[in-house]
Amino acid sequence: MSSRAVFAALAPDLPRGAEELAAVRSAVQAADLGVLPEWDLTDLYPSMDAPAFRDDLERAEAESRAFAERYAGRIAEIAGGPDASSVLGEAVQAYERIEDLMGRLMSYAGLVYSGDTTDETRAKFYGDTRERLTTASGDLLFFGLELNRVEDAVLDAAMADGPLARYRPWIEDLRREKPYQLDDRTEKLFLDKSVTSSAAWDRLFNETIASLRFPVQGERLTLEPTLNKLQDPDGAVRKEAALALGETLRANLRIFALITNTLAKDKEISDRWRGFKDVADARHLSNRVEPEVVAAMVEAVRAAYPRLSHRYYRLKAKWFGVEALPYWDRNAPLPKVEQRTIPWAQARDTVLEAYNAFSPDMAGIAKKFFDGGWIDAPTRPGKAPGAFAHPTVPSAHPYVLVNYQGKPRDVMTLAHELGHGVHQVLAAPNGALMAPTPLTLAETASVFGEMLTFRRLLGQTTDPTQRRAMLAAKVEDMINTVVRQIAFYSFERKVHLARVKGELTAEQINGLWMSVQSESLGPAITLDKGYEPFWAYIPHFIHSPFYVYAYAFGDCLVNSLYGVYARAEPGFVERYFALLSAGGSKPYGELLKPFGLDASDPGFWQIGLGMIEGMIAELEAMEDA
Repeated sequence: MSSRAVFAALAPDLPRGAEELAAVRSAVQAADLGVLPEWDLTDLYPSMDAPAFRDDLERAEAESRAFAERYAGRIAEIAGGPDASSVLGEAVQAYERIEDLMGRLMSYAGLVYSGDTTDETRAKFYGDTRERLTTASGDLLFFGLELNRVEDAVLDAAMADGPLARYRPWIEDLRREKPYQLDDRTEKLFLDKSVTSSAAWDRLFNETIASLRFPVQGERLTLEPTLNKLQDPDGAVRKEAALALGETLRANLRIFALITNTLAKDKEISDRWRGFKDVADARHLSNRVEPEVVAAMVEAVRAAYPRLSHRYYRLKAKWFGVEALPYWDRNAPLPKVEQRTIPWAQARDTVLEAYNAFSPDMAGIAKKFFDGGWIDAPTRPGKAPGAFAHPTVPSAHPYVLVNYQGKPRDVMTLAHELGHGVHQVLAAPNGALMAPTPLTLAETASVFGEMLTFRRLLGQTTDPTQRRAMLAAKVEDMINTVVRQIAFYSFERKVHLARVKGELTAEQINGLWMSVQSESLGPAITLDKGYEPFWAYIPHFIHSPFYVYAYAFGDCLVNSLYGVYARAEPGFVERYFALLSAGGSKPYGELLKPFGLDASDPGFWQIGLGMIEGMIAELEAMEDA
């Protein structure tokens, strides 16, 4: 059976009447939200069948082959020869130009696909583009491998000055991977097989999730609107949505378990061949972060569960007049607080005003996203769930995807993704090789943007009830960012470690999920039957194993960073812009030094966790007042 047939069997098309009903309701919701922008991808290419896309794809393939013909097998000779810096610098520049071109092509295909992952034409376009670019990348693979075989002293001499000196940060990053690289033919095999291994399973997950429909209030909703119902003011609606999520995910659990098992095994094979000792070591290496730093953060957060999530949910249960909240009320709006829909125009103005109060330059960059058609905001059937900011390539500009539904959290999500976008714009001048930021700092600008927006809104709120609601929402967001993501990381570790011993049944994975959720959420959240398969819809487990701790890293880091800003230290904005503008050209430790911050200090994490604890204490004080 083909994958498309699998999707059809899992989620048949909506009956015509239900489609029409959903369209009517969507139109009403859109009227409340105002005009929601859809991105304009023509800055990359006019269309999927545009001659410009076809010509660039053929050019990328031809230039990759020509690059290999010119340089393959000669890098050691060039590095040790006369004028090494100039000749090797020229090679790196040529390599960077090809990387930028291929990145533009793949970004366009990926963004088109994310607009509707259930559309066969888009899926084929994405798949075909990825296959051809993977083949082209195979022609370039030798370059990094040969650079890493050059003796350190020889390469250091070539990088001492001249054109190659500019690329020292990229080459030094590349050399960190030297102990784990394999021979050329094996590396080529790994790359070629990725199309039919990890990439194929990623795509199967995307298209399966996008095709699912969840019956709520007489509609058959996609994932994003269903998750949105968990924040509905009506508890009956929240319960219905939660049960629909659990039932539909459970009905499809066999395929999600197969995807998870296969990708965990695929990763174990790769790690074993490369010589990684721990299941998360490859992620730590790509993040350029020491494993002991991550371990210290995880230990600090887990030790803080009782002071943070357990304590807050106990308080929230009290507000609801119960001993413990059912899991579908974990993110429920507070009782007796007016719920309102925030139009898109108001969300835009709120974020831009908050950014402008920090730095007009920062607001100016963010405004380009609204004015230039760089944002895709509506929720549509088939559209990728969640939100992201895609950097594309330095020769273009980033794009932001959100599923905007007018909730306060949607405004914070917009602020978050625009923070990423600002970071990506500022880092772009570093070029295609050094603009990408390791995950240790990738969430800095996004979480900082959220904090700026929240603090501005809070400062403008004088009504005690609304202030409590805003503080509670922020605490919940921070718990979701820190506590929940570390619980996710713990879950991933358990899954990958257990998978080494053999394939896991869906119920075994459910059990691992429930164990970390119970530990992290605490006794004031009741994990009733139906919650067991909720792990299945979380895309990070599939697309980026062990990515999730970056959110906690970023939140704790930003809490510390915001503390420096709040002390009104002179020059903060300039130092902050320097941090973002560095992209991946400097290690995170070096970038944090100007702020007096050191993530290797065990006490560092307590600063960030202490801010969350302080907000919970403020909420408790409101309760007692």
